[in-house]
This record gives sequence, C-alpha cells and structure tokens, in this order.
Amino acid sequence: MRRLRCFLFTIFAVVIFAGPLAQGQTAGQSWPQRPVRFIIPLGPGSGVDITARLLADKLAVKWGQPVVVENRPGGDAFLAITAVLGAHDDHILLFAPASTFTAHSLLHEKLPYDPKELTPIARVTNTLIALGVPAELNVSTVKELAARIRAEPGKLNYASVTGANDLLFAAWLKTEKLDMAKVPYKDAVQAINDLAEGRIHAFVGAYAIMRPRVQAGKVKVVALTNRQHAKALNDIPTASEAGYKSLEFDGLVGLFGPRDFPQAVRDGIATDIRSVVSDPEIESKLSATGQVVNPGTPAEFAAAIDDQLKTVKVIGDTLGIKAAQ
Repeated sequence: MRRLRCFLFTIFAVVIFAGPLAQGQTAGQSWPQRPVRFIIPLGPGSGVDITARLLADKLAVKWGQPVVVENRPGGDAFLAITAVLGAHDDHILLFAPASTFTAHSLLHEKLPYDPKELTPIARVTNTLIALGVPAELNVSTVKELAARIRAEPGKLNYASVTGANDLLFAAWLKTEKLDMAKVPYKDAVQAINDLAEGRIHAFVGAYAIMRPRVQAGKVKVVALTNRQHAKALNDIPTASEAGYKSLEFDGLVGLFGPRDFPQAVRDGIATDIRSVVSDPEIESKLSATGQVVNPGTPAEFAAAIDDQLKTVKVIGDTLGIKAAQ
C-alpha cells in the first residue's frame, strides 16, 4: 500500500509540474530549452522595439522560458546581425526590419557577414513607412512636393540615414528627374527633429518615429510607401495611390535565426507568433506604433524578402550601383 501511495504521488507530481512546461513548449518538442534573446538593430522606443517587447512577454508565457529583448543599434545593423550569427546559438534571434539588411549589398563594398546565413523564421508585422515633409513647406501631396522640387532645383534637401528607404527616395528623384541635395544623418530622430524645424525638406522613414511631430502639427506625411492602404491612417494615400509606384516599398518586420535552424521549430515559432498578434489587444497596441499585423510562415516571410530584394535590385539599377558580391 505504501508503494502504491508513493507511485500515485509521483504520478501526481509529474502531472502538476510537467503540465505547465508542456503547455509552454509549443514552438518545438525540444525548443526552447533555456532563455531566448531577441536582438534588435534599433534603439529603445522604435516601433520594432515596442513590437518585440510586446511579443516577448506573451511568448515567455507560451514557451515557459524568459524572452529577453536586447538593443544593438549602430553600424548599419552590422552589430546586431553579427552578434546573432557569431553566437551560433538557436536561442539568440534577430528581430528586425528586413530593410536593415536587404540594401547592404548596394551600400557597402564588403559585408562582415554572409546574408545566406540569416534564416527567415516568421513575419510579424509590416512597418508603415512614411514620406514626411515640414508642415511649413505647405505641401500636401507627393505631386506637389515634386513640383516644388522641380521649381527650385538644388535648393531643397532630404535626410539620409543609410538604408533601403534612402536609396528608394534617391531612385525616385532620379526617375522623376528631380534635383535635391542629400544630407547624411547618423540618427533618424535628429533627422526628424530637423525635418520638423524646416531645416530638412523630406525624409522617408518609419511613421512611428514621425508620429509625435505629425501630431504636433510640425510634420506632414504626404504618402506611405507600403503597398496596402493602412486602415489606421486612412487619410494618407500609398505612394502607388498617389501615382508614384516607384516609391512603393514594404516595411517587413520579423524574426531571423542562424542557418540550419530546424524547420519544425521555425514553423512552431511562426504559429505561436500568429496566435499572439491575433489578440485584439496586442493588435491595437501594435497599430498605435505604426505597425500593421501581418504574421507569416517561414516560407511566406522568405518569399516577401525575396520580393523586396528584387525591388532593391531595381533601385540599384536605377541609381547605377553595382551590388557587392
């Protein structure tokens, strides 16, 4: 009888203590086995940073392991990417916009990493990318901006913070035969501040960092580069709707891991992320940061990135830039 009681107690303990663990490990049968780290190539407060932290809290509960968000801004995202790939650890993942690296081959002669080493795991959101101008410029549409630049060749300028968005705008200027000076910035926030004060006359970047200046009446968004119209910003047209398809570019945000990341685990993570972002409360919070919830499988995310790379190639061809090998 004593042995029977001991046996039943053991079974009871296994059910009680293993139950939450089994519930947590939904990404894969043996993953995660320890804390997970999301490394972000942007600073705190960015739309991607907010998104990662919202997901981290929910996924930690699902996975039964802590999910830590670590900001590694700077170096044109090289710091974050090399930190992930150099770790050789499938518990250290890159949480980033694809545009942080899809234009690297056009911007740098040599890369400190092999792009083929980055494995798409799950698409999470689409960042809303805005073309902003100073409110005092009295320009309300892309057509009006083009007319103003054409009327004052070389007198207006735009901010460049390095990346696909800046190349996109430069290619648009060339396509439209417009003359506008480029002013390089290391910090997007400083670029927005100067845009709001009229020292810079155009900037393409995440709507999330423009929003405070837009709400203050200092910056006017004349178009979004995204392909699909944003319900949260219904009064702002897409570039294509405004008649300028050459300004079309989607802001893909998602998770990446090292090469040979197990397919079953990638599928599991993508499923878990879809479950989290489908929560109306989470979706509402993400929408407020300028993100459109758009979860996708590893295959869907990879296809979207390939499509963006094709767009980047067109941009490079337009600007006459030969991609690094």
